[in-house]
Amino acid sequence: MRLSRFFLPILRDDPKEAEIVSHRLMLRAGMIRQSSAGIYTWLPLGYRVLSKIEQIVREEQDRAGALELLMPTIQSADLWRESGRYDDYGKEMLRIQDRHERDMLYGPTNEELITAIFRDGVKSYKDLPRILYHIQWKFRDEIRPRFGVMRGREFLMKDSYSFDLTQDDARKSYNRMFVSYLRTFARMGLKSIPMAAETGPIGGDLSHEFIILAETGESEVYCHKDYLAMEPPGDDLDYEGDLAPLVRDWTGRYAATSEMHDAARFEADVAEADRVTARGIEVGHIFFFGTKYSEAMGAKVQGPEGDLITVEMGSYGIGVSRLVGAIIEASHDEAGIIWPQSVAPFDIGLINLKAGDADTDLACEDFYTRLQNAGFDVLYDDRDDRAGAKFAAMDLIGLPWQLIVGPKSLKAGEVELKERATGTRHSLTFDSALTMLSDAIAGRTKEGA
Repeated sequence: MRLSRFFLPILRDDPKEAEIVSHRLMLRAGMIRQSSAGIYTWLPLGYRVLSKIEQIVREEQDRAGALELLMPTIQSADLWRESGRYDDYGKEMLRIQDRHERDMLYGPTNEELITAIFRDGVKSYKDLPRILYHIQWKFRDEIRPRFGVMRGREFLMKDSYSFDLTQDDARKSYNRMFVSYLRTFARMGLKSIPMAAETGPIGGDLSHEFIILAETGESEVYCHKDYLAMEPPGDDLDYEGDLAPLVRDWTGRYAATSEMHDAARFEADVAEADRVTARGIEVGHIFFFGTKYSEAMGAKVQGPEGDLITVEMGSYGIGVSRLVGAIIEASHDEAGIIWPQSVAPFDIGLINLKAGDADTDLACEDFYTRLQNAGFDVLYDDRDDRAGAKFAAMDLIGLPWQLIVGPKSLKAGEVELKERATGTRHSLTFDSALTMLSDAIAGRTKEGA
């Protein structure tokens, strides 16, 4: 993509309304623009990142055996009356009426709708277990939306739902999603820590939040130092095997929030030498709530003995749009964003230091074509602008690699390759730079770094 043809409305100054790093950098880098309070338009650069995160989430859900569908954003209030949550949910739910004065709502979550879909479509235990998921926009009318996409009113979310015959089977589904989440966040270059959590309005008696560590995190968290050294499950993970030992390994070490009772327990349970205190951001939340919704809404299947059995359920959420902001909070410097390779909007920024110079233009066109033919996604800064402005723009938007081409380096038969995360610069022939990029990007995309 040529930057001269791309829509990238970069802001020079920090927006006054931005209170945290990710909000400031997303606005400055031309990723989003506010439409109304807590609601944003995703501009091309931001949408590319959002789509890459969404695809990683989708691939790991599919890998874990979940099946994708797509539920509507608007739901009937009658379903929520069946579960008993319509009047209890609070003002965060946007309630509306259609032209026939039927009560409707903009879905803040989908437990009721998915339960009705299952109830109408599955009748026998032979069709269990099932995990269904979708990636869809949600709306919660926050009393004070703030922090950009980190706490907006409209947000993109992956929510999946498990249906099982017994509690033991349901816990196996819970374990599948637990492990899937560890892999999902690792592929995005994030270190996630699962923490036992309150179930809140979702209900149930088993729940975990997945927290990523970031200096600018929204809450203080405590964990055992061993968490930081643990590696997430690799590609050899067998989802058909017994995942309980792996889940126990990840939940056997103490992790807690900054709640007073949690902090006190942490100090009592963990030796001082093993304690880590950090800031964290919630990016995922999973729940096992048994028959809370299936009982209320009559979701039953015929069991092996012919009797009707109420199914056991769980739900599992990932804040897809929230992750964009969370990654920035965890990975940035004073110059701008530092994208992990796996979610970067482009692999490489190609910088023409002297647009209009015949030799430099010719070389950049050749390099641009060869990079694309090698399978890289390239943003080519072909604008007639100052070198300093081009460097600042590339650092701001955070592409992992910058390939810098100017008249002086070309005369020496070289280009300059800069790694955004470290600032390290290499003077290389183009062929050597291409080899280095191929090796680095292939490895880091796989590892999520």
